[in-house]
Amino acid sequence: MLTASYLLLGLAIILAWPAPIVLSRAHWTSRSPFTALLLWQAIALAGGLSMIGAFLVWGLSPLGDNLLSALSGFRRIVLGEPGASLLTVVHVFALSTALLLGAHLIFTLLLTAYKVTRQRTRHRRLLALLSGPSSSIPGAVVVEHQAPVAYCLPGFNGSLTVLSRGLLDSLDEEGLRGVVAHERAHLDQRHDLLILAFESWNQALPWLPTSRLARLAVQELIEMLADDAALEQVSREDLLRSLVAVASGMAPATGGDVQTLLGEDAARARGAEAVAPAAGPGRAAAVPASQLSSLRLRRLLSPVEELPLAGRSAVMATAVLLVLVPTLALVAPGLLN
Repeated sequence: MLTASYLLLGLAIILAWPAPIVLSRAHWTSRSPFTALLLWQAIALAGGLSMIGAFLVWGLSPLGDNLLSALSGFRRIVLGEPGASLLTVVHVFALSTALLLGAHLIFTLLLTAYKVTRQRTRHRRLLALLSGPSSSIPGAVVVEHQAPVAYCLPGFNGSLTVLSRGLLDSLDEEGLRGVVAHERAHLDQRHDLLILAFESWNQALPWLPTSRLARLAVQELIEMLADDAALEQVSREDLLRSLVAVASGMAPATGGDVQTLLGEDAARARGAEAVAPAAGPGRAAAVPASQLSSLRLRRLLSPVEELPLAGRSAVMATAVLLVLVPTLALVAPGLLN
């Protein structure tokens, strides 16, 4: 049990600090965004399991040789059975830390989901007042505004693609098709759920710099995935032209309900800045995640070959191992016994 707790603690430290920093600086991620996303998810999940598991296993170590027998001993303590082993104050503190940390992560996830859902509901109400259905694009609404704007609004009762009149007037048919394909990829692949998970991680552990690195990296990777989906329908030149137009239209702006709708509300309802502070008069509105970053721009201007199959397989195997190691450290000894 003690060996397992030390293993979990070491893995938690590695996944909380050096591993995310190294991955955020890696150049191969733009060559295989999907594989990189899997690895980021594995790091987050394995890091949480290791962090909670280290405290849990160490706290229960006096009660058994493995987690299952130790939990049985802990049950005897709770039920007050005679002859049950007792825990020291230090071990009780470790168990309390594991319980509080797990509850904190779950509560923050639920709270973030509630805030995002509430923001999307508010945003839909604003769209009902300020937009109308598109006559040519199914599932899209048009906001009468001259800034070229496009974003998606996920929802369990129906998702929307939001376009502005300025965008429709400034793009030709191919460019518009690329923008719509990009936003529909976000909806079809449920990128909002990924953003929600990493946003809640960042909110739960704001003192951990790597949680912010992970959120920013995941946001950029899902934009790359959406770019790749759009490239299946339009040329690279048409997509670049349309994305640059949208990026210029989503630049920070101040003042006015419509500008607020197209700026901060768009980002927060989409989940990119789910709990960002509200923008007010004189403050820059938050820029949605669809902002065209320099890395995405270089990737579109100078295409690189996809990561070889061997490389993708190695990354996927690493992701699987990252999740398996803490899981096996927790339950395998008990199952073997």
